[in-house]
Amino acid sequence: MQKESFQVIDTGKDVIINDAAGARWLRLARPDKKNALTVAMYAALADAIESAQMRDDVAAIVFAAEGTAFTAGNDLGDFMRNPPAGFDSPVFRFLRAIAHSSLPLIAAVPGAAVGIGTTMLLHCDFVYATPNAKFVLPFVDLGLVPEAASSLLLPRAIGNLKAAAMLYLGEPLSAQDALALGLISAIVGPHELEATAAATAAALAAKPRAALLATRKLVRGGVEEVEKRMLAEGEVFRQQLASPEAQKAFAAFFQTRAARPS
Repeated sequence: MQKESFQVIDTGKDVIINDAAGARWLRLARPDKKNALTVAMYAALADAIESAQMRDDVAAIVFAAEGTAFTAGNDLGDFMRNPPAGFDSPVFRFLRAIAHSSLPLIAAVPGAAVGIGTTMLLHCDFVYATPNAKFVLPFVDLGLVPEAASSLLLPRAIGNLKAAAMLYLGEPLSAQDALALGLISAIVGPHELEATAAATAAALAAKPRAALLATRKLVRGGVEEVEKRMLAEGEVFRQQLASPEAQKAFAAFFQTRAARPS
């Protein structure tokens, strides 16, 4: 998809929000940091998802990213300076927004999807990824626990055994394995990735809107169980964030990063 065809409606810090052909595109635009998410980015994403629900001319939401990574997960420096203080914090607003979206969600994954980069895909209806994409959940390694209701949704999506390998051991999942397990819809070459997502969004926009949204609601089911799990995860997450083992894991991460050659 050529960027020139987008109508840019807002360019926030590190997130570009565009409407095009019946879809709202949310583009992570921090490639120098592998699109690591900051509090400001979460707030921009949450606002854009929430406002899209009220637009009759938007039939789908597409997540995309600049560069060769989807997202490295949370920007840990920003995260430690601005930890989630409650369930109204930007990160939880984003999680609730994707869980409660009435619109189909599409993701175009151009590379690594770490942490939230993978867990958010569990709320998507179509996920396209490049052959080099990989999916990693390093929560336990950081002394933390999963979020986005992934402790509920991931075992349902790929089975208990594979979910345990990803969540407990932090084992990465290749694009090929993700496709075989049903975590993604298709593997697409990097030059066709966004065009594929755009084609799906356009096909959705051409459908009878009320029937489409009603069908998605029936397929996805109620969100009460998902939100309950999100709240439970969030409470344990905040407890673990203050724990000695999380502090030790974060210190080791920053020490390793500081030791890398610039």
